[in-house]
Amino acid sequence: MSGWFETVAHAQRLAKKRLPRSVYSALLAGSEKGVSYDDNTAAFAELGFAPHVAGLSEKRDQTTTVMGEQISLPVIISPTGVQAVHPDGEVAVARAAAARGTAMGLSSFASKPLEEVVAANPRTFLQMYWAGGKDAMERRVERARQAGAKGLIVTLDWSFSYGRDWGSPRIPERLSLKEMVRFAPEAVTRPRWLLGYLRSRTLPDLTTPNMAEPGQDPPTFFGAYGEWMQTPPPSWDDVRWLREQWDGPFMLKGVCRVDDARRAVDAGVTAISVSNHGGNNLDGTPAPIRVLPAVADAVGDQVEVLLDGGVRRGGDVVKALALGARAVMIGRAYLWGLAAGGQAGVENVLDILRGGIDSALLGLGRSSVHELTRDDVVIPDGFTRPLGAS
Repeated sequence: MSGWFETVAHAQRLAKKRLPRSVYSALLAGSEKGVSYDDNTAAFAELGFAPHVAGLSEKRDQTTTVMGEQISLPVIISPTGVQAVHPDGEVAVARAAAARGTAMGLSSFASKPLEEVVAANPRTFLQMYWAGGKDAMERRVERARQAGAKGLIVTLDWSFSYGRDWGSPRIPERLSLKEMVRFAPEAVTRPRWLLGYLRSRTLPDLTTPNMAEPGQDPPTFFGAYGEWMQTPPPSWDDVRWLREQWDGPFMLKGVCRVDDARRAVDAGVTAISVSNHGGNNLDGTPAPIRVLPAVADAVGDQVEVLLDGGVRRGGDVVKALALGARAVMIGRAYLWGLAAGGQAGVENVLDILRGGIDSALLGLGRSSVHELTRDDVVIPDGFTRPLGAS
């Protein structure tokens, strides 16, 4: 089958072949030296499994719930901004997630409107940054409510991404004629990517329709980014205030410390995502899988705990669940699938993860993802990082 791949790494290789150099390199973004970016995946490789050889379960169940939504596997789509990898962008991702029975996280900086994405996948959570005044935040919350979003994901783990030692691709604010001429040599070397946009009669959309004020054109990515940068960082009282504006499921994304996790519980959140924004936050922050056990222990069953960062295999998902996560969120993995094969490529990625989860459950003798415990994982000495636990 054209565009089919066997692993997430294979999808990444196909994405690299099909995307213009600057578009592909934007997907590899990690702040500064990329220490956190590298650790996100390397940490999973340090963990082992403790398999059984007999008495294995004939059937394995992967279904679970996240923020009130039943999903067919413990993997949901993490919100990522402006997706120039495919003309259908977040709508294709939402359809793929719906086809595979899971939920969609949509970024405020997405290239497709919330309403279109909810139509493609009713199990959609809107991600919000703390940007603009409280009036603007209230309007975005109300839009989410009117559009039928099932929950909010408030992202606070993107605060320090100012540069990369190996250089960042130049991203224009708008695709003007001058910018298209400058970008043309890259685009013509990737004819399949270019042909996709020509067939759709569109150009890569660098605006953020979910940040638009009523009656106004949507801001560019950098316009929305500038609003976020000029907004004072939120306090815990601000988090509590925002939680009060939304009467449904509410996730706080970006927790790495035990003390922050406890404050999130006090603020009334229903879920937290252990995350370092894919290595795009303060470089040197440990991989989420290293801090997960302490965070999960600290909050117990008071809130749902998810993990976001470094997941490339079904085995990674199982390791996260064994260490205390209810589910994981994936970002780069599905973007590579989207670049490699559109909606079918994202479905392919989810199928790969599902197969890997099933294999791990079989080897561990578990009949359900809910049976996983830390006894299933080999944790080397010094692996965990209980930040803020004193």
